[in-house]
Amino acid sequence: MTEHREDTRHREHSDAFDPAGSTASAGFPVAPGIDPEALRRRALDALLSARERTALLTDRVDDGELTAQHSPLMSPLVWDLAHIGNQEEQWLLRAVGGREALRPEIDGLYNAFEHSRASRPSLPLLAPAEARTYASDVRGRALDLLEGAPLHEGGRPLERAGFAFGMIAQHEQQHDETMLITHQLRAGPAALTAPAPPPPVGAEALGDDVLIPGGPFTMGTSTEPWALDNERPAHRRDVPAFHLDTSPVTCGAYLRFIEDGGYRNERWWAPEGWAMVREHDLTAPLFWRREAGQWLRRRFGVTETVPEDEPVLHVSWYEADAYARWAGRRLPTESEWEKAARHDPASGRSRRYPWGDEDPTPERANLGQRHLRPARSGAYPAGRSPAGAGQLIGDVWEWTSSDFLPYPGFVAFPYREYSEVFFGPGHKVLRGGSFAVGEVACRGTFRNWDLPVRRQIFSGFRTARSV
Repeated sequence: MTEHREDTRHREHSDAFDPAGSTASAGFPVAPGIDPEALRRRALDALLSARERTALLTDRVDDGELTAQHSPLMSPLVWDLAHIGNQEEQWLLRAVGGREALRPEIDGLYNAFEHSRASRPSLPLLAPAEARTYASDVRGRALDLLEGAPLHEGGRPLERAGFAFGMIAQHEQQHDETMLITHQLRAGPAALTAPAPPPPVGAEALGDDVLIPGGPFTMGTSTEPWALDNERPAHRRDVPAFHLDTSPVTCGAYLRFIEDGGYRNERWWAPEGWAMVREHDLTAPLFWRREAGQWLRRRFGVTETVPEDEPVLHVSWYEADAYARWAGRRLPTESEWEKAARHDPASGRSRRYPWGDEDPTPERANLGQRHLRPARSGAYPAGRSPAGAGQLIGDVWEWTSSDFLPYPGFVAFPYREYSEVFFGPGHKVLRGGSFAVGEVACRGTFRNWDLPVRRQIFSGFRTARSV
């Protein structure tokens, strides 16, 4: 199918290396009493898990596919592979370990702010074999460094509670998600396979939405060891009562919007969204097409009937907003989303996840590309919030109505280009993670953001209404 030619600007971290800035900052406070050895094991597991996924995404295609640009919206896969190694070298080997640079001449090639994605195929990039060797060499040295690194609370900011190692594991998982998007955009037969998600259990007892009581709650965090700068600091927000969809909006519900002329009626669309619809002649989510009286979609090289009971995927913020208007509802604010996902009315505290403070498990959330698709609506009962909202973590990134802005007391760390340069009305916040997100890069406080035109990302939404 013809790819929707969106604005080719992109949200991407520059990962600009500034050892002075990275070590001189006061850093972040962390929860007291954290066991350094437990953090060391956690960091090791996170790094190994990310690298296993990177290998899967790059070993399933040949060198020609690794060096090809499958869409101007994305980098060649080989660029991501070497970029992962380069950032690990800069932040772990050089900044934390004080080591001499292994390949200083390639730093500029793999700086995301110096070269747009569309221009990267023309750069003198490392060839696939060389990129693999480089990334492997860096990883071996990083694991040696981790073995002896001081991770106690009083250490240097980058080392405190293993922050730099957690940051690099999250960075790699974020690029794994980016590479998975490239796999979705590439033409040709499927290169990846995965088992189907578990079926819903008890979904028939769920209502359409749940009531989230009004009142204050704690948003963000000041104690999560590996939380990134835009998640900090913890602060109080007062949120009036509202209703929130029990699950993300399904393909079946979105089909009713399409069949009711949703893409032909200007009244539902923000002006910029309506201009996008007309310019690109949009009629459905990205990768959908209508053929012989039925709706089909292309998913990782396989064409299949659109599953009506699965959360809708690959919709822009403008499409999510238009659907919500058509349905007589609205997108939730970021504060509303986080309160629904974290606030425990019984204790008055904010949890790490909807189900509690325990890490995600396959019974609680659909993460880590283990299924290569969202689970059906109503799945993962063990992952529901106290109010009864489900699938708040995993499955699809959920657009909110909020612009990406700093929290009160925000401090950039360890570099401005991770978050600060993106603050403002140009980017909308997404929450919750998707099936493509690694567990280390997903929590109740994690904030994603993107341009409102974006459709290639694994984005969906749920709606809200005021009381």
